[in-house]
Amino acid sequence: MGEAERGEAAPRVEISFWCANGHESTPNFLQGANVPESWDCPRCGWPAGRDQENPPAPPKIEPYKTHLAYVKERRSDEDADAILSEALEDLRNDPF
Repeated sequence: MGEAERGEAAPRVEISFWCANGHESTPNFLQGANVPESWDCPRCGWPAGRDQENPPAPPKIEPYKTHLAYVKERRSDEDADAILSEALEDLRNDPF
């Protein structure tokens, strides 16, 4: 199936995007379409911009936190002791 059978192809423009690793990706866009400011690099997944000299900064990757780590961020040791004491007291007073 050739181009003659499908009709004329719409005019396209190739735009270059660069990521912080120096990878260049060149997606095609319809001529006159709104071209995005950033594009995900197909090689490393980092954001890529149209300015080769100033590519977007790589994303900051937060380390995995356990549930306990999040709780410790919200509560002090004194709060934890008070909650634990209250829970133990409730267990001791519960007749089952």
